[in-house]
Amino acid sequence: MTDAAPAPVTSRPRRGRPRGILVPLWLGYVFLYLPILVVVVMSFNESRNLFVWTGFSLRWYPELFADGAMMQGLANTLIVATGATLIATVLGTLLAYGIHHYTRGGLIRAFAIAPAILPDLLLGIGLLTFFSLLSFTLGLHSVILAHGVFATAFVTAIVLARMANLDPSLEEASRDLGMGPAKTFLRVTLPQLAPGIVAGALLAFTLSLDEFVIAFFTTAPTQPTLPIVIYSMVRFGVTPEVNALATLLLLVSIVAVISAQRLTRLTGTSR
Repeated sequence: MTDAAPAPVTSRPRRGRPRGILVPLWLGYVFLYLPILVVVVMSFNESRNLFVWTGFSLRWYPELFADGAMMQGLANTLIVATGATLIATVLGTLLAYGIHHYTRGGLIRAFAIAPAILPDLLLGIGLLTFFSLLSFTLGLHSVILAHGVFATAFVTAIVLARMANLDPSLEEASRDLGMGPAKTFLRVTLPQLAPGIVAGALLAFTLSLDEFVIAFFTTAPTQPTLPIVIYSMVRFGVTPEVNALATLLLLVSIVAVISAQRLTRLTGTSR
């Protein structure tokens, strides 16, 4: 007696994608990126009129670099961003190392990352009040310290994420072989943390580059950063030079963010 042939397995018909399900997604993209695209396109407009396209031209880029106030603001911004990045990278890395090795629970970790989620207005007013209590003269140095405060929180978060994926047996083996804590950190831990540190530094530099509110409260009127210079110009109307500058800053930000994102991927590597 022969066995009955098994019934053919029928695949369940696939349901078609509902029509219009991607419409909100694309509307969101248009809402977010269309104004940026308009700024980039109009930076190549030959006309000074921002709303009338008369032809392709690069004339506003040389005029941008010939604008003394704009270039001074850019120089101030680069000084602030570089100084804040150095402070945030060193303090954020050491803070993340200390939290990971010597603390338990999430309270201290939450306090370390809190400046990253506090409103800029609250942080700016608080820092201004603190500087006033200390009779601290405002200038680029005060903006560097202020930007270093919130940038440290971002570096700490990224380095902590990287440390969570490190193999602790490597540090233990280093100490068993006679290396002290300092040499173990420099020769074993720090090279493994390098991708996270660089990613945090790039993010800190990018955030400091276009930060306005905290710089507005903590800088001197004679040493404005670039966002403050642009704000003072925009109040009287946007000029084509501002569009050109925004395009260049957008390019720098995209490169820095993509680089940070690529390096941050390494923090997700499993042990």
